[in-house]
Amino acid sequence: MIIMAAIVRLSSVCRRGVKPLFYQGSLLARPLVVPQKYQEQPYLLTARIHASQALNAGSGSKAASLHWTAERAVSILLLAMGPMAYFNPCPAIDYSLAAALTLHGHWGIGQVLTDYVHGDTKVKLANAGLFVLSTVTFAGLCYFNYNDVGICKAIALLWSK
Repeated sequence: MIIMAAIVRLSSVCRRGVKPLFYQGSLLARPLVVPQKYQEQPYLLTARIHASQALNAGSGSKAASLHWTAERAVSILLLAMGPMAYFNPCPAIDYSLAAALTLHGHWGIGQVLTDYVHGDTKVKLANAGLFVLSTVTFAGLCYFNYNDVGICKAIALLWSK
């Protein structure tokens, strides 16, 4: 069994907009040494690391940074809305929860689709399906808030039994 040295991924550096020194192309080569006890003769292997141009291109756009900040803000808002919904259940909290939960779920599932769905047609279909799912979710939660007890009281009823 050959134990190879760990390869440090450059993507974490490239995503921050820092271009590595002597970085010339999208394909990097780094030598790996195989320990002598596993070989008759030690020799160098070459590992190839593919670095996507999209990751290391400094676009200068703040859209990704603002989106990341908005995702964190919605997550923190959801944490704060839990106690607010318990101590002060009202329609404003119900509709705020409906919007925040739908947005949080939309962004989360969108990231899963970004990671696992490949191909132009499949990506377009998956994004359309996500949009429909998010719209139906928000409409259903709003319908539940308007025609029934609301999200806050429904959770309180679940916990009371």
